[in-house]
Amino acid sequence: MNAIQWPESYLPGYTDNFVSNEVIVKGLTSRDIWPFLNEPHRWPEYYTNAADIRFYDDKGPQLEKGVRFFFTTFGFPVDAEVVEYIPPAAGQPARVAWHGWSGEGESRLDVHHAWLIEDLAGGRVRILTQESQRGKPAQTLAQAHPDPMINGHQDWLKGLVAAARKARG
Repeated sequence: MNAIQWPESYLPGYTDNFVSNEVIVKGLTSRDIWPFLNEPHRWPEYYTNAADIRFYDDKGPQLEKGVRFFFTTFGFPVDAEVVEYIPPAAGQPARVAWHGWSGEGESRLDVHHAWLIEDLAGGRVRILTQESQRGKPAQTLAQAHPDPMINGHQDWLKGLVAAARKARG
């Protein structure tokens, strides 16, 4: 299976916090999943931890490399820029990743949030999302129990799958 491609400064194990969530389900494809991730205005329909989504510079409603957007998640107002963008195609996984940031100084949080969606044998699809974080808020999140990032991202995956299943009928 494929892996997330990390910028050196966000390599897991060297940051203040890292989370990884994954599901493998049958009966869906990467093309079924992609629109629900690629169009951020759809996120609040199936994931209650995403709100206030808007794009900058008259871009949107879909993500693309270099696009900047804003959303609120985990109580943080996040500005983000898409740094990796590969839609689903035969023989290669779909990928999207953004650098997100919130706050300034001691309250600054910087993240690299990446997604990988790949079709597997037997009519299955794998959805992997990982996030690597830097900053004092990341240190605090890393100590929280239960882990809000792990639980929140798992909810995102479950909602994403449910939305794709519903759309597929």
